Amino acid sequence: MTRSGFLALCLALAFLRFADPAAADVIIGVAVPRTGPVAGIGEQVLQGVQAAARDANARGGIAGEPIVLSVQDDGCDPGQAVEVAERFMQAQVRLIVGHVCSSASLAASDVYAANGAVMISPASNAARLTDRGLPTIFRVSGREDDQGRLSATILAERFRDKKIAILSDDTPLSRSLADSTKANLNKIGQNEALFATIVPGQTDDAALIKRLQGAGIEVVYYGGHYQEMGRLVRAAAEQGYRPQWFGTSGIATKEFGALAGPASNGVLMTFNPDLRRKPEAAAAVKAFQAEGIDPAGFTLYGYAALQALVEAGNFAKSTDPKAIAETLHAERFNLVLGNVGFDQKGDVTAPGYVLYVWRDGAFTYAN
Repeated sequence: MTRSGFLALCLALAFLRFADPAAADVIIGVAVPRTGPVAGIGEQVLQGVQAAARDANARGGIAGEPIVLSVQDDGCDPGQAVEVAERFMQAQVRLIVGHVCSSASLAASDVYAANGAVMISPASNAARLTDRGLPTIFRVSGREDDQGRLSATILAERFRDKKIAILSDDTPLSRSLADSTKANLNKIGQNEALFATIVPGQTDDAALIKRLQGAGIEVVYYGGHYQEMGRLVRAAAEQGYRPQWFGTSGIATKEFGALAGPASNGVLMTFNPDLRRKPEAAAAVKAFQAEGIDPAGFTLYGYAALQALVEAGNFAKSTDPKAIAETLHAERFNLVLGNVGFDQKGDVTAPGYVLYVWRDGAFTYAN
């Protein structure tokens, strides 16, 4: 075999390994972080997607065709997400569940929109993702501006006479959540005592904690992910400093409880509604529990994202991405989220966010 022939064979085998078209007629791409700082959330989403694909295939797949998943790691990185999106397009994969991180979804969505591919995110809450009105881009999670409004309302109602610090890290989503919370809190008529940005992995935790203590901060809102917040909560408690900590959907994973330890008790958090409580999700929850899996956090949102693609395809009797996108915009579907639709932006019509409290390494609805 010539060198060029050998290279061509290698490329062909690589394509088959990526797409595996012989395994099923409908390939659905799944783009989640399997490495990097939010791999734990990516694992939740993947478990949900895999379960939804299994259940869909047991009922005939999508538009009568069985489903196979092509899972790719985007590392929660915009550049890597674009590479994943381009590989999907080269492999003719036009239905995608993902991405998880908003920065990754924003970058990859341009590739999908330009190629008429449907992307439905289970977790990205950046308002700009859907505000651009790209007709094939959807999400089943809430929006950051809704989360910021709720956070501000809670801060104003519960901690009106307390000194509040609002912290963010150097990621776009964290800055947006902190900015939204600050703007809404100020609009209500309350001002924060401290507004600061930290750099994950570089900020001196001891110095930050000393700064918070020195300013007399009683409530700390942090718009970032679980690694930094878990570390800060634990370190502060070890130094005898125990303010009321308040996080976001970025800490909705058991890893936060493991990092913060007993100091996680009482931490507040805004997050999407707990789908485990929805009667429409009862069968899926029971199946997870039979496998020893607690479908907490984003697990059932991953399930819902793939379920929405399947239901739209079955309604349209088509696997064509254009037909599926049009159906998602036009119809309502019975999902683990409940009976929902998608507006013209691509946002789901389900309720956005509720308040949770951490207890004994897990989170549940606050009163």
